[in-house]
Amino acid sequence: MSKRYNLLSWRHLETLKRFGDKVMMDNKGFRRSSLNSFNSSTSDEDMVEITEATLDFTTSDDVPPIDKEMVSGFASYNGDGVNGSNKVMDFLDVPGVGTYEDFNTIDWMREKSRDRDRHREILSKSKESTWALLHSVSDAFSGWMLMLLIGLFAGSLAGLIDISSHWMTDLKEGICVEWFWFNHEQCCWKSDNVTFEDPNNCPEWRSWSQLLISQSEGAFSYILNYFLYVAWALFFSLLSVLLVRNFAPYACGSGIPEIKSILSGFIIRGYLGKWTLIIKTMTLGLAVSSGLSLGKEGPLVHVACCCGNILCHLFTKYRKNEAKRREVLSAAAAAGVSVAFGAPIGGVLFSLEEVSYYFPLKTLWRSFFAALVAAFTLRSINPFGNSRLVLFYVEFHTPWHLLELIPFILLGIFGGLWGAFFIRANIAWCRRRKTTKLGRYPVIEVLVVTGITALLAFPNDYTRMSSSELISELFNDCSLLDTSKLCDYNNDFNITNGGILPDRSAGKGVYTALWQLSLALIFKAVITIFTFGMKVPSGLFIPSMAVGAIMGRLMGVSVEQLAFYHHDWTIFKGWCNQGADCVTPGLYAMVGAAACLGGATRMTVSLVVIMFELTGGLEYIVPLMAAAMTSKWVADALGRESIYDAHIRLNGYPFLEAKEEFSHKTLAMDVMRPRRNDPSLSVITQDSMNVGDIEALISETTYSGFPVVVSRESQRLVGFVLRRDLIISIESARKKQEGIVSASQIYFTEHTPPQPQSSPPSLKLRTIMDLSPFTITDQTPMEIVVDIFRKLGLRQCLVTHNGRLLGIITKKDVLKHIAQMANQDPDSILFN
Repeated sequence: MSKRYNLLSWRHLETLKRFGDKVMMDNKGFRRSSLNSFNSSTSDEDMVEITEATLDFTTSDDVPPIDKEMVSGFASYNGDGVNGSNKVMDFLDVPGVGTYEDFNTIDWMREKSRDRDRHREILSKSKESTWALLHSVSDAFSGWMLMLLIGLFAGSLAGLIDISSHWMTDLKEGICVEWFWFNHEQCCWKSDNVTFEDPNNCPEWRSWSQLLISQSEGAFSYILNYFLYVAWALFFSLLSVLLVRNFAPYACGSGIPEIKSILSGFIIRGYLGKWTLIIKTMTLGLAVSSGLSLGKEGPLVHVACCCGNILCHLFTKYRKNEAKRREVLSAAAAAGVSVAFGAPIGGVLFSLEEVSYYFPLKTLWRSFFAALVAAFTLRSINPFGNSRLVLFYVEFHTPWHLLELIPFILLGIFGGLWGAFFIRANIAWCRRRKTTKLGRYPVIEVLVVTGITALLAFPNDYTRMSSSELISELFNDCSLLDTSKLCDYNNDFNITNGGILPDRSAGKGVYTALWQLSLALIFKAVITIFTFGMKVPSGLFIPSMAVGAIMGRLMGVSVEQLAFYHHDWTIFKGWCNQGADCVTPGLYAMVGAAACLGGATRMTVSLVVIMFELTGGLEYIVPLMAAAMTSKWVADALGRESIYDAHIRLNGYPFLEAKEEFSHKTLAMDVMRPRRNDPSLSVITQDSMNVGDIEALISETTYSGFPVVVSRESQRLVGFVLRRDLIISIESARKKQEGIVSASQIYFTEHTPPQPQSSPPSLKLRTIMDLSPFTITDQTPMEIVVDIFRKLGLRQCLVTHNGRLLGIITKKDVLKHIAQMANQDPDSILFN
């Protein structure tokens, strides 16, 4: 027996080395079955009733205790049994067996094994009849059909959010008199008075002062518009936070930290449910329209994943398998970024680089298809009326010079510094919110931040406009017809270079815009710290890009004017002659936006591709790469965590970061439980315990599962059985199998020994036992153990010595050990 289990551990490690991330071992303890979920608790659509979206991670074990009603039910058993059939039950067919509790982690190996068994069964039956063959074809095609539906729903909802948020944002400043459902831009499309020289001459659109007091100028008019701007902002934010608090607490925030945790195998019931989808779709537009320093791009990933999770219930293959469902959610995340930025390829790379835990090649293809359908759907809706998927799409035509890499790298340094500062400040504020009375008053917090934001934003043109419009303004490459203050140059020249505008001296409007942008930079950088993490839908992409775009535009205009007035300097000779178009300030804004977004999220490849898809030019990839990598290096030097990883750690989610290396020289025996002075490991013997013994063990402990051994003396391992499966199986047997009482013997052996006629019927539970639990020896280095947990997605592994069971290591134990080795508080791992 000792050699057998040592050989098993050795084979596990060899398989891991050979196949890496793609390995999934057949679990012989789980037969082919069609497992039905609990009607009341296993669907992610079910709403979790909590007050402030605060998860209770206070119990001491890897899995929270089973439902109180089910546990308390043991006390009501009188030992008499119930009438029913006396034949042996197949407990794999009992509803709930093989499913998972809330705030639990899935067993990836078991889920993949089930899917392979299901696939083999369908293939074997496909040769028996035409109907079975059609079922096999539909099963193979269901994945692509699901991707099509996800793309259609994600694109449609994104278009709805874009249109509604644009209309409500303009509603704060005025209304279209003839067509009230039009925003400002749409209202003026049919106006005959609008010209390039005077784009604001649109009598169809009226400000609130024009509508109420028939005045557009003067102090009273300004005060009235100011008051209504703040009032509308407070109304939108109040409506948003009340809807979130009362109907879907999980609809707050960006959702990406929780999505990453869910994709790694964590279960949060209700987080991707129908109520969360409905409320987040409604409140996202309200939150963006309120003028808060937040974006809709991150929450769109959450919205798309909600669509994917709900649509999974239409297909049995994905409804009954948690691992397959997470492949769908990875593709849905790609569709969400696709509609957020109009970047299908960038969306696929974002899912691969940033959020996905398990991303096989098949998921890559399906993610690409879902992102394509989502982008096509949004393009068909055309929410902005310009045939573009985003408001800040831009095209540049002037090439960049090699010497411009210096300011581009400086922008990367700024992005890294700002990203590291923002993460530390925001996490400190969020921790204060969680640990003080501030967290008890989310409505007041949202209203206070909204009021301060609106009061400070209105006087400045660049903070009054929405963040997307601001980024579009900063990315813009000025032409002769532009009336923006950023394009107020002195046009004392003759156009001779094919209509391309040369560098010009800045006019009064440019200098006015520069100091307004400087104030906007400080305002955006500070207010975003307090906004991200409130109880409203809030994304970080747009605020980060806005901060970087402002800094980039300031630097771009500075370099442009320096080149214009000092074109005879050595650095500009041969590059920027007088009358040439040398510097594009809009390009600097785009590079700065990429740098700040990369500093906060630590994205690299996907970030560059997203920005490339926004500009439509290959020529600017090198500046974007230089800025993105510089910002990541600088930010990593000041702190290794991205904003999403920091929020995962703050909330105590069980997430093993695959990017971090474990280099400490500790062994499995240093981490396993029980420790030296702890009570012995709770185990179940394979043939010497009765129903009463098992029920007593369950009621006295809160462990997620129990090793099954031959005997307490030998401690030779037989398998592993989950606590949830034990409870459900025993309760079902008491109700449906005649004669099952507390004295009934429980067997985990293959053959049941003969029983005396006077003894009650025995209970055979071998079918719910995992016959091939993952085992390691006590001398296994923790470096290998951590790698095993990451790559195989284990919930726990058993520790043996010469074939004898010594202890157990759970995912929580691994996370606590990593935190302890990093000189962090191990008790910060609060999940169950």
